[in-house]
Amino acid sequence: MTDIPVAADTGDGGPARLTGGDSQKSLESDSQKLPATDSRKLLVGLDRDALTAELLGFGLEAFRARQLWHWIYHRGATDFSVMTTLAKPVRERLAEAYVIRRPEIARDLKSVDGTRKWLLRMADGQEIESVHIPEEDRGTLCVSSQVGCTLTCRFCHTGTQRLVRNLTAAEILDQLLTARDALDEWPAPPDGRLISNIVLMGMGEPLFNFDAVATAVKIIMDGDGLAISKRRITLSTSGVVPMMHRCGAELGVNLAVSLHAVTDELRDRLVPINRKYPLAQLINACRTYPGVTNARRITFEYVMLKGVNDSPADARALIKLLRGIPAKINLIPFNPWPGAPFECSTPQTVQSFGDMVNAAGYASPVRQPRGQDIMAACGQLKSTSQRSRAVVAEILAEKDAALEA
Repeated sequence: MTDIPVAADTGDGGPARLTGGDSQKSLESDSQKLPATDSRKLLVGLDRDALTAELLGFGLEAFRARQLWHWIYHRGATDFSVMTTLAKPVRERLAEAYVIRRPEIARDLKSVDGTRKWLLRMADGQEIESVHIPEEDRGTLCVSSQVGCTLTCRFCHTGTQRLVRNLTAAEILDQLLTARDALDEWPAPPDGRLISNIVLMGMGEPLFNFDAVATAVKIIMDGDGLAISKRRITLSTSGVVPMMHRCGAELGVNLAVSLHAVTDELRDRLVPINRKYPLAQLINACRTYPGVTNARRITFEYVMLKGVNDSPADARALIKLLRGIPAKINLIPFNPWPGAPFECSTPQTVQSFGDMVNAAGYASPVRQPRGQDIMAACGQLKSTSQRSRAVVAEILAEKDAALEA
């Protein structure tokens, strides 16, 4: 593991309490606001229409929005002075009223396998993690959507945190912009990108912060800027059923469903949001997801937990549950974290489970753990320091009660 020297980590900044799934907007960030000594407005995170309206209101022509868009999202500029297609007086005016900034990198870790994890500190002091996973044929950036998480998936480290707040569209975008800075990928090449794919699988439940996620994703997909195709973007949900159709209809991105169990009884325990949206509702939402075809399958994520969900009977029930849905099943060996209540299934068990699912006609690759030495693997992301088991139990009980309210 390589720890690249950056600013010191100062902790979690005092998380707020969960207020429930229907009160997500009350958790919106104030971190787009700059410190009191700086009254300039942040331009990152404004979509094309909002950016155009902002500049028109500032007294500039509409075409300036196209110029700024190019510099911010195609060339990665953070300083107006380098934007040489704008006249110098315009650059000076913009610099007086607006800012393009990045979050502070509180920690930058690189795994022995090339995976890289950034702990990013937002303007209000809250912290999130994002991870870059390089592979032979792609480079994937795993992006967070919340500080902490609404949910309490029992196998997930992030689920042991309280939800602090939603990220803004700017903060979601900042993870990609910061990664491109670190990887020196401005402007991005048309082929062979170090970051070619985006997965919204980091901290938080993306569909509980849909408006900000949608704004950020649409900016990421814009062909004149970051230009990452919707076919290379995957949104992972634990099963926020009412938002799934809207996600497909408005964004058209790939869908991944954090499944992990084939009965309501077990899924209620492993993925407590199942108590609100049980399997029958979730599977129906998958069957009707806009755009799902054999060419664009839904990915079902299934973490392999020893003696919990890994039996031949579980494999048969999984095949039956998903019958008729164009699907791929990602088998994920459980990635341990301090105090975790589960063990990973044995390699032989995982192989046998996968063979049964494959024989039924479903691709079932085993996701190879990446970045385990820097706690960057699936289910390991967490921005706060390790808490005692008693505190974790208190947080989980509190979040479960809020979910059921």
